[in-house]
Amino acid sequence: MNELIGRVYGFSKQVFPNQSALYSKLAADGQSPKALMIACADSRVAPEHIMQAAPGDLFVCRNAGNIVPPYAMQNGGVTSTVEYAVMVLGIRDIIICGHSDCGAMKAVADPTGLEKMPNVAAWLKHSCAAEQVVNEAYPEMENGDRVHAICLENVVAQLNHLRTHPSVAAGVARGEIALHGWFFDIGAGQVLALDGRTGRFLPITEGEDLPVAQAATQRLAGEIQLEAAE
Repeated sequence: MNELIGRVYGFSKQVFPNQSALYSKLAADGQSPKALMIACADSRVAPEHIMQAAPGDLFVCRNAGNIVPPYAMQNGGVTSTVEYAVMVLGIRDIIICGHSDCGAMKAVADPTGLEKMPNVAAWLKHSCAAEQVVNEAYPEMENGDRVHAICLENVVAQLNHLRTHPSVAAGVARGEIALHGWFFDIGAGQVLALDGRTGRFLPITEGEDLPVAQAATQRLAGEIQLEAAE
Protein backbone atom coordinates (compact mmCIF):
# COMPACT_ATOMS: atom_id res chain seq x y z
CA MET A 1 0.00 0.00 0.00
CA ASN A 2 2.85 2.39 0.75
CA GLU A 3 4.07 1.92 -2.81
CA LEU A 4 0.67 2.91 -4.17
CA ILE A 5 0.53 5.97 -1.91
CA GLY A 6 3.95 6.97 -3.20
CA ARG A 7 2.57 6.90 -6.73
CA VAL A 8 -0.14 9.35 -5.68
CA TYR A 9 2.62 11.77 -4.73
CA GLY A 10 4.26 11.06 -8.08
CA PHE A 11 1.03 11.89 -9.86
CA SER A 12 0.73 15.22 -8.07
CA LYS A 13 4.33 16.21 -8.70
CA GLN A 14 5.04 14.76 -12.15
CA VAL A 15 2.01 13.53 -14.09
CA PHE A 16 -0.48 16.28 -13.29
CA PRO A 17 1.84 19.21 -14.10
CA ASN A 18 2.41 17.74 -17.58
CA GLN A 19 -1.35 17.42 -18.16
CA SER A 20 -2.58 20.43 -16.24
CA ALA A 21 -4.10 22.04 -19.34
CA LEU A 22 -6.19 18.94 -20.02
CA TYR A 23 -7.39 18.70 -16.42
CA SER A 24 -8.24 22.42 -16.39
CA LYS A 25 -10.34 21.96 -19.52
CA LEU A 26 -12.11 18.92 -18.05
CA ALA A 27 -12.80 20.80 -14.82
CA ALA A 28 -14.22 23.78 -16.70
CA ASP A 29 -16.14 22.02 -19.48
CA GLY A 30 -17.15 18.73 -17.86
CA GLN A 31 -16.79 15.31 -19.43
CA SER A 32 -17.65 14.11 -22.94
CA PRO A 33 -16.39 10.51 -22.99
CA LYS A 34 -16.20 8.72 -26.31
CA ALA A 35 -17.38 5.33 -25.04
CA LEU A 36 -18.73 3.40 -22.08
CA MET A 37 -16.66 0.34 -21.19
CA ILE A 38 -18.10 -2.30 -18.89
CA ALA A 39 -15.16 -4.39 -17.75
CA CYS A 40 -14.22 -6.88 -15.07
CA ALA A 41 -12.94 -5.68 -11.70
CA ASP A 42 -9.91 -7.98 -12.08
CA SER A 43 -6.81 -5.96 -11.19
CA ARG A 44 -5.02 -7.19 -14.33
CA VAL A 45 -7.58 -5.54 -16.59
CA ALA A 46 -7.12 -1.76 -16.82
CA PRO A 47 -9.45 -0.27 -19.47
CA GLU A 48 -7.68 3.09 -19.71
CA HIS A 49 -4.31 1.34 -20.04
CA ILE A 50 -5.53 -1.14 -22.66
CA MET A 51 -7.03 1.64 -24.80
CA GLN A 52 -4.27 4.14 -24.03
CA ALA A 53 -7.07 6.54 -23.12
CA ALA A 54 -6.54 10.02 -21.78
CA PRO A 55 -8.56 11.39 -18.84
CA GLY A 56 -12.06 12.15 -20.09
CA ASP A 57 -11.99 9.59 -22.93
CA LEU A 58 -13.73 6.66 -21.23
CA PHE A 59 -16.74 6.25 -18.95
CA VAL A 60 -15.94 3.03 -17.08
CA CYS A 61 -18.05 0.57 -15.08
CA ARG A 62 -16.27 -2.40 -13.51
CA ASN A 63 -17.60 -5.40 -11.62
CA ALA A 64 -16.85 -9.07 -11.07
CA GLY A 65 -17.40 -10.82 -14.40
CA ASN A 66 -18.09 -7.71 -16.54
CA ILE A 67 -21.77 -8.44 -15.98
CA VAL A 68 -24.79 -6.44 -17.16
CA PRO A 69 -27.94 -7.70 -15.43
CA PRO A 70 -31.04 -7.71 -17.65
CA TYR A 71 -33.12 -4.58 -17.22
CA ALA A 72 -35.48 -4.66 -14.24
CA MET A 73 -37.36 -2.11 -12.17
CA GLN A 74 -35.04 -2.68 -9.21
CA ASN A 75 -32.30 -0.09 -9.14
CA GLY A 76 -28.74 -1.27 -9.67
CA GLY A 77 -25.34 0.28 -10.19
CA VAL A 78 -24.77 -1.10 -13.68
CA THR A 79 -28.28 -0.19 -14.84
CA SER A 80 -27.90 3.36 -13.54
CA THR A 81 -24.48 3.74 -15.13
CA VAL A 82 -25.73 2.58 -18.53
CA GLU A 83 -28.77 4.85 -18.37
CA TYR A 84 -26.70 7.89 -17.38
CA ALA A 85 -24.07 7.19 -20.02
CA VAL A 86 -26.62 7.03 -22.82
CA MET A 87 -29.19 9.62 -21.75
CA VAL A 88 -27.00 12.26 -20.13
CA LEU A 89 -23.53 11.85 -21.60
CA GLY A 90 -24.83 10.93 -25.05
CA ILE A 91 -22.45 7.99 -25.42
CA ARG A 92 -22.81 6.18 -28.74
CA ASP A 93 -20.41 3.26 -28.28
CA ILE A 94 -20.72 0.69 -25.49
CA ILE A 95 -18.04 -1.95 -24.96
CA ILE A 96 -18.35 -5.06 -22.83
CA CYS A 97 -14.85 -6.36 -22.19
CA GLY A 98 -14.18 -9.83 -20.82
CA HIS A 99 -10.77 -11.37 -20.30
CA SER A 100 -8.79 -14.57 -20.00
CA ASP A 101 -8.34 -16.41 -16.69
CA CYS A 102 -11.43 -14.70 -15.22
CA GLY A 103 -12.02 -15.75 -11.62
CA ALA A 104 -15.73 -15.02 -11.88
CA MET A 105 -16.10 -17.32 -14.87
CA LYS A 106 -14.06 -20.00 -13.10
CA ALA A 107 -16.65 -19.82 -10.32
CA VAL A 108 -19.44 -20.10 -12.89
CA ALA A 109 -17.76 -23.22 -14.28
CA ASP A 110 -17.19 -24.69 -10.81
CA PRO A 111 -19.30 -23.06 -8.07
CA THR A 112 -17.63 -25.03 -5.27
CA GLY A 113 -17.24 -22.70 -2.30
CA LEU A 114 -19.84 -20.17 -3.41
CA GLU A 115 -22.18 -21.29 -0.63
CA LYS A 116 -20.07 -19.11 1.67
CA MET A 117 -20.56 -16.09 -0.62
CA PRO A 118 -24.31 -15.82 -1.28
CA ASN A 119 -24.08 -12.37 -2.87
CA VAL A 120 -21.40 -13.49 -5.30
CA ALA A 121 -23.38 -16.63 -6.11
CA ALA A 122 -26.50 -14.58 -6.85
CA TRP A 123 -24.52 -12.11 -8.98
CA LEU A 124 -22.94 -14.85 -11.09
CA LYS A 125 -26.35 -16.25 -12.00
CA HIS A 126 -26.39 -13.48 -14.61
CA SER A 127 -23.74 -15.54 -16.44
CA CYS A 128 -25.59 -18.87 -16.36
CA ALA A 129 -26.49 -18.57 -20.06
CA ALA A 130 -22.79 -18.54 -20.97
CA GLU A 131 -22.21 -21.77 -19.07
CA GLN A 132 -25.25 -23.45 -20.61
CA VAL A 133 -24.16 -22.52 -24.14
CA VAL A 134 -20.73 -24.04 -23.55
CA ASN A 135 -22.14 -27.16 -21.85
CA GLU A 136 -24.52 -27.86 -24.71
CA ALA A 137 -22.45 -26.67 -27.68
CA TYR A 138 -19.08 -28.03 -26.53
CA PRO A 139 -19.86 -30.98 -24.22
CA GLU A 140 -16.45 -32.63 -24.71
CA MET A 141 -14.41 -29.54 -23.83
CA GLU A 142 -11.77 -29.95 -21.11
CA ASN A 143 -11.72 -27.74 -17.98
CA GLY A 144 -9.22 -25.06 -19.07
CA ASP A 145 -10.72 -24.70 -22.53
CA ARG A 146 -14.20 -24.78 -21.01
CA VAL A 147 -13.48 -21.80 -18.75
CA HIS A 148 -11.97 -19.92 -21.70
CA ALA A 149 -15.09 -20.60 -23.76
CA ILE A 150 -17.34 -19.45 -20.90
CA CYS A 151 -15.34 -16.20 -20.70
CA LEU A 152 -16.03 -15.58 -24.40
CA GLU A 153 -19.68 -16.63 -24.30
CA ASN A 154 -20.20 -14.43 -21.25
CA VAL A 155 -19.39 -11.37 -23.36
CA VAL A 156 -22.12 -12.44 -25.80
CA ALA A 157 -24.57 -13.08 -22.95
CA GLN A 158 -23.98 -9.66 -21.40
CA LEU A 159 -24.45 -7.95 -24.77
CA ASN A 160 -27.84 -9.67 -24.97
CA HIS A 161 -28.67 -8.36 -21.49
CA LEU A 162 -27.54 -4.87 -22.48
CA ARG A 163 -30.07 -4.81 -25.32
CA THR A 164 -32.89 -5.18 -22.77
CA HIS A 165 -32.15 -1.75 -21.28
CA PRO A 166 -34.67 0.73 -22.73
CA SER A 167 -32.18 3.54 -23.35
CA VAL A 168 -29.87 1.17 -25.21
CA ALA A 169 -32.65 -0.57 -27.14
CA ALA A 170 -34.01 2.77 -28.34
CA GLY A 171 -30.57 4.04 -29.32
CA VAL A 172 -29.80 0.84 -31.22
CA ALA A 173 -33.15 1.02 -33.06
CA ARG A 174 -32.45 4.62 -34.08
CA GLY A 175 -29.02 3.65 -35.36
CA GLU A 176 -27.31 5.90 -32.83
CA ILE A 177 -25.58 3.29 -30.63
CA ALA A 178 -23.05 0.64 -31.58
CA LEU A 179 -22.36 -2.32 -29.29
CA HIS A 180 -18.93 -3.91 -28.97
CA GLY A 181 -17.90 -7.20 -27.38
CA TRP A 182 -14.19 -7.41 -26.54
CA PHE A 183 -11.97 -10.04 -24.97
CA PHE A 184 -8.58 -9.19 -23.48
CA ASP A 185 -5.99 -11.99 -23.48
CA ILE A 186 -3.84 -11.06 -20.49
CA GLY A 187 -0.87 -13.27 -21.36
CA ALA A 188 -0.74 -12.26 -25.02
CA GLY A 189 -1.65 -8.60 -24.55
CA GLN A 190 -4.15 -9.01 -27.38
CA VAL A 191 -7.69 -7.69 -27.70
CA LEU A 192 -10.25 -9.64 -29.70
CA ALA A 193 -13.52 -8.11 -30.90
CA LEU A 194 -16.79 -9.90 -31.60
CA ASP A 195 -17.90 -9.77 -35.22
CA GLY A 196 -21.68 -9.76 -35.07
CA ARG A 197 -21.96 -11.01 -38.65
CA THR A 198 -19.98 -14.21 -38.08
CA GLY A 199 -20.22 -14.67 -34.30
CA ARG A 200 -16.43 -14.97 -34.08
CA PHE A 201 -13.94 -13.05 -31.98
CA LEU A 202 -11.29 -11.52 -34.24
CA PRO A 203 -8.06 -9.66 -33.42
CA ILE A 204 -8.21 -5.88 -33.50
CA THR A 205 -5.66 -5.14 -36.21
CA GLU A 206 -4.26 -1.78 -37.25
CA GLY A 207 -5.36 -0.75 -40.71
CA GLU A 208 -8.37 -3.10 -40.80
CA ASP A 209 -12.03 -2.46 -40.06
CA LEU A 210 -12.97 -2.91 -36.41
CA PRO A 211 -15.18 -5.98 -35.88
CA VAL A 212 -18.42 -4.76 -34.28
CA ALA A 213 -20.98 -6.82 -32.37
CA GLN A 214 -23.81 -4.57 -33.51
CA ALA A 215 -23.14 -1.63 -35.79
CA ALA A 216 -25.00 1.66 -35.47
CA THR A 217 -27.60 0.95 -38.16
CA GLN A 218 -31.17 2.18 -38.00
CA ARG A 219 -33.75 -0.54 -37.41
CA LEU A 220 -37.33 0.51 -36.77
CA ALA A 221 -39.74 -2.43 -36.73
CA GLY A 222 -42.74 -0.13 -36.98
CA GLU A 223 -41.59 1.25 -40.33
CA ILE A 224 -40.91 -2.25 -41.62
CA GLN A 225 -44.44 -3.30 -40.73
CA LEU A 226 -45.89 -0.24 -42.47
CA GLU A 227 -43.90 -0.95 -45.62
CA ALA A 228 -45.07 -4.57 -45.58
CA ALA A 229 -48.68 -3.41 -45.23
CA GLU A 230 -48.36 -1.17 -48.27
